[in-house]
Amino acid sequence: MKNFTAYLLFVSCLVISPNSYAAAFQTQESDQPAVLAPFYTDPEYPPPEVGSYKLPPIGNAANGAIINGQGEIQRLHDLLGNGKIVLLSFFYSTCSDINGCPLATAVMYKLQQIIKTDPQLHDRFRMISLSFDPTFDTPEIISHYGTGLAQGGDWRFITTASLNDINPILESYGQSVVRDIDESGNILPSFSHVLKVFLIDPQKKIRNIYSVSFLYPELIINDAKTVLSESQTLVNNNLDNFNQFSKLSKPGDYKDGYESDTYETRSLAVEQRKGKQTDLLAYIENPPLGLPAMPQPTNNQVTRRKIALGRKLFYDRRLSLNDTFSCAMCHIPEQGFTNNELAMAIGFEGRSTRRNSPTLYNSGYLQRLFHDGREESLEQQVWGPLLARNEMANPSVGAVIKKIRSLADYRGLFEQAFDGESVNMETVSKAIASYERTLASGNSAFDRWYYGKQHDAMSARAIKGYELFTGKAGCSSCHTIGEESALFTDDQMHNTGMGYRESMGIRPDKEKILVAPGVYIEVGREVIDMVGHPPPTDVGYYEVTQNPNDRWKYHTPSLRNVALTAPYMHNGSMSNLREVVEFYNQGGVSNELLDPRIRPLGLSEQEIDYLVLFMQNLTGSNVNEIVADGFASPVGDITEDDPHWSHEKRTADK
Repeated sequence: MKNFTAYLLFVSCLVISPNSYAAAFQTQESDQPAVLAPFYTDPEYPPPEVGSYKLPPIGNAANGAIINGQGEIQRLHDLLGNGKIVLLSFFYSTCSDINGCPLATAVMYKLQQIIKTDPQLHDRFRMISLSFDPTFDTPEIISHYGTGLAQGGDWRFITTASLNDINPILESYGQSVVRDIDESGNILPSFSHVLKVFLIDPQKKIRNIYSVSFLYPELIINDAKTVLSESQTLVNNNLDNFNQFSKLSKPGDYKDGYESDTYETRSLAVEQRKGKQTDLLAYIENPPLGLPAMPQPTNNQVTRRKIALGRKLFYDRRLSLNDTFSCAMCHIPEQGFTNNELAMAIGFEGRSTRRNSPTLYNSGYLQRLFHDGREESLEQQVWGPLLARNEMANPSVGAVIKKIRSLADYRGLFEQAFDGESVNMETVSKAIASYERTLASGNSAFDRWYYGKQHDAMSARAIKGYELFTGKAGCSSCHTIGEESALFTDDQMHNTGMGYRESMGIRPDKEKILVAPGVYIEVGREVIDMVGHPPPTDVGYYEVTQNPNDRWKYHTPSLRNVALTAPYMHNGSMSNLREVVEFYNQGGVSNELLDPRIRPLGLSEQEIDYLVLFMQNLTGSNVNEIVADGFASPVGDITEDDPHWSHEKRTADK
């Protein structure tokens, strides 16, 4: 009871005034340090202005079992996130070092008073005081502590059930705590520790760690607003266009935060695929802003019937050897007509391919197809995947044609689309190519700003990214922008060093491997090579020309809709646009055939952000309509009318 009474006096002293509290301890404790923290005096310098600096993530906020003042068991992560900035302090309530736990509590008390009237932080700032002394700081003590201090603000006071619960949390946050002992070796009810207070963003990332010298309210408030303004900028500038025009484009399962032990799958249900047919021919007859007229072969002018037939073929799983795999399973409409979840495509019966699935958006404009540029028209390209053993695995052209002829739902469709001509090698390729040509996507925020002269279509930061793209970074030398239209590709082959790096096996001696959410292990290269499949040989365009000077050259992809088409590079080795820009910023990978345009760029972190932001403004306005149209197409389920049905049924009966 004596300790509890002293504790209540401790709380009441702090509630009167933080500075009065400091003065009181100065007079009561002769052994207190003479130098006070900036909070008690005046900061040595004003905090930097909000948004004038960056606080990049420096780690993940750890989790653990905690108990609130009502004795309820929770997880620490239950109190993090939810759109809020969190200030986390570790303390013990009987601490008497005014530059220790009482300092953190006094600062948080002052913050609470300021934030009450701050419209930006009032509902988006939470403070957490977690005791590392569960022996004394029971839920009852913590409850009284909170009652005395939390006056209308979002300030949570928590403890743990035992040292076994708090120690892993302390270790994860790098918070070293040692119980004090006297000269005789007796354990004292006090601790030695270095004060650390953590600023945690809504994504549960640690953004700053404050020590005694930097723990004062004005700095913390500016830091919190800077992090929140960064998030808001991401929403306003980076994603307004992205969300408005591509709400149907998303991976089957988001992997953001997968490295955290709190990761939860957000897989899309099949029921969410609501299709709606659109007039795709309109994109050929009247190309979206920023795109030129669609080139069409003289012997294959696009018509609505060809589009409808080509779309049916594109999504039909029956066109594979065992009726399970379609073109759309590598070129997934809601994943940018590529596959956001695989670095390299996986085809028939799980067989891997060597390269990433290229997007089909605006592929009708290209004169080089595949990453190695081996085909020159969509009509020619069609048969590659249909016959490749690791894609759709059909044994021959004839086998595909015979199967289509046997399917009742195709009867008459080829004749209607091709003036009486039935299914054959040429009409199959023409139909699918006709559908693929309609995947023309433009009228992005960039197009409206650059070609439409709509000055507010892009943010000032995105415009800075454009200036870098066409200037210092030199991106437009390969990803070209014309006066009347822009394909963002020169349609040529280039050696950036990526293919050379992979071909030469240039890899670190050890790699940090994610084996489960939140669990990494560092694995030696010899172990990885022993258990992993050796990377396939790939020398790019050289395989087509047999010219040694073409080694490791790959086709320049268009950057239209690039925000939708991760992962990047011919082998899908880069998961986001920032990685790509950083690769080029360092000058690619040096080799004797490196394209002379690839050089170190000297971009700052902020300039990299501007470039990424600009590329996120290249998402076309008609993406939703194109994806919804794909959702409306049948996927080729086997029915009793199909020739394989009776065979499968007989096999099952046996």
